[in-house]
Amino acid sequence: MNSSDLLDALTVLEKEKGISKDIIVEAIEAALISAYKRNFHQAQNVRVDFNQDTGSIRVFARKDVVEEVEDSRLEISLADAKDMDPQYEVEDVVEIEVTPRNFGRIAAQTAKQVVTQRVREAERGIIFSEFIEREDDIMTGIVQRQDHRFIYVDLGRIEALLPTGEQMPNETYKSHDRIKVYVTKVEKTTKGPQVMVSRTHPGLLKRLFELEVPEIYDGTVEVKSISREAGDRSKISVHAEDPEIDPVGSCVGQRGQRVQAIVNELKGEKIDIVRWSEDIVEYVANALSPSKVLKVNVDEENKMTQVIVPDYQLSLAIGKRGQNARLAAKLTGWKIDIKSQSEAEEEGIYTEDDTPLFEEEETDYDNE
Repeated sequence: MNSSDLLDALTVLEKEKGISKDIIVEAIEAALISAYKRNFHQAQNVRVDFNQDTGSIRVFARKDVVEEVEDSRLEISLADAKDMDPQYEVEDVVEIEVTPRNFGRIAAQTAKQVVTQRVREAERGIIFSEFIEREDDIMTGIVQRQDHRFIYVDLGRIEALLPTGEQMPNETYKSHDRIKVYVTKVEKTTKGPQVMVSRTHPGLLKRLFELEVPEIYDGTVEVKSISREAGDRSKISVHAEDPEIDPVGSCVGQRGQRVQAIVNELKGEKIDIVRWSEDIVEYVANALSPSKVLKVNVDEENKMTQVIVPDYQLSLAIGKRGQNARLAAKLTGWKIDIKSQSEAEEEGIYTEDDTPLFEEEETDYDNE
């Protein structure tokens, strides 16, 4: 890299990468000081001057003016200093050019290394800034390769890592597959920015609904809570302040098209969409969709609920391996104990005089 190339590189860096030319020159000068001392075994105090107009590089030894010299590498006598310029006084600093004849080659190599490093740092900084803004967001990437720890997903300017624990158990990934991923973490490392993504995070489900449901994207319908067992089943509770808007119907779409698009993206993961309510009795009953609930007893002190369902609905309410009850509890944030009607009657906690709760028809969207 000659002087002309170096000056051109600095101009390009300033225009395209947004790196100040002065900052790079300062870094080059500091690197050249180290290179001079290392290559010419000099311990004196030196200054390197890089001329931004011509690209020339000169080295100056800086020496303190003293009455009596103790270290000639760092000091110069007053008499010798006055021979150079009569105006010098004790404690002044004299600069003497000591540029070695073959310093140009070393300077060029050093400058090239500094510029290359700064370009790399700038690119890493730009990529980090771009992706830190996408944290907790959804992106589309292309599967590149995989090993026993990660699937590597090309997001355009960077290759993101999809850990084994964040992969959906019902999916197989092949090279060149296009997949949507949720950006969970972006951090700086010694090798540059590192982006971690997920297919199992509840945030992925929320972002997919934002993409498919305009009412969620514009805030008309609010996602209150999500509980998810990725690849199998999820529950999402939604609410609309405007009583004229049906939040569940908005998410489902005409003939279920909106929710079906999300189910397809998640490779068949079932999704229950339920109406959120401030009334915990109503909310828990809705959350246990698609089962029918007769009664909900609330223990606010322990944040527990006791739910009574018809005998024939008991297995549906609990779900396969307890999944429905587990997801409902996670969705509402309340513990849920489910009992059948006959069991509740035996224990005296439900009678025929109790008015049964009836599940709202629009909450029963389970995509089965």
